Amino acid sequence: MLVRPDGLLISQPAHAWISGQLARAWGNEAFPAPEPREVVCLAAEQHDVGWADADLVPLPDPDGRPRSFMAYPRPAHVAIWGGAAPRMLAQSRYAALLVSLHGTSLYASVDTSGQPPEVADAIAGYLRAEAELQAVLSAGLDAEEVERNRKLIALWDRMSLRLCHEQAGVVDGITMSAAGDDRVVTMAPWPFSADVVQVGCEARRLARGATDQEELAALLAAAPWVPLRWVIRPG
Repeated sequence: MLVRPDGLLISQPAHAWISGQLARAWGNEAFPAPEPREVVCLAAEQHDVGWADADLVPLPDPDGRPRSFMAYPRPAHVAIWGGAAPRMLAQSRYAALLVSLHGTSLYASVDTSGQPPEVADAIAGYLRAEAELQAVLSAGLDAEEVERNRKLIALWDRMSLRLCHEQAGVVDGITMSAAGDDRVVTMAPWPFSADVVQVGCEARRLARGATDQEELAALLAAAPWVPLRWVIRPG
């Protein structure tokens, strides 16, 4: 869950949906479109599929609001990522491979030296199992192409996170302005095929916190939907 300072909650799959929209708009002479396009766009849109159940029944923070994905207990976080790629196998081997690679790329830099033994073991087990799965799924595929697409999904992921949090910054050499009240964002250099790109998702607005996880899930299910839209223009 993405927890914004203004109280809006954006689920991980909703944020990933924006990544997919960016993927479908991506491509011009300077920024090649993803190839194979459809399956890469599918993987971008579904890269956080492992969070679907967790974001329906989120863990509460001490204030009773949903816990940010950044603050999830490490064992639960590892378990969520361990279940991500298998969810995609019913749709696409290639997409499942990219989702798996996205998860392991996030964990590749995690320092386990200061972690409790059970957590370090869980991370090592996750990375080992994913490596075995990736070896099977990548058979016969172009390794350079797969790596290029993994990097693209990571880029769109970071761009989407900045949009959702209304943050300016530089993502892989592309400068993004912060969204104002009108949610107009600029990017330079321009990576899209169209002159203007619009992306969006739906958030929830939670009026108050809960006393436990069950109550939080009920409050979240009843919370009003808030449509979010961003217009992206050349900087």
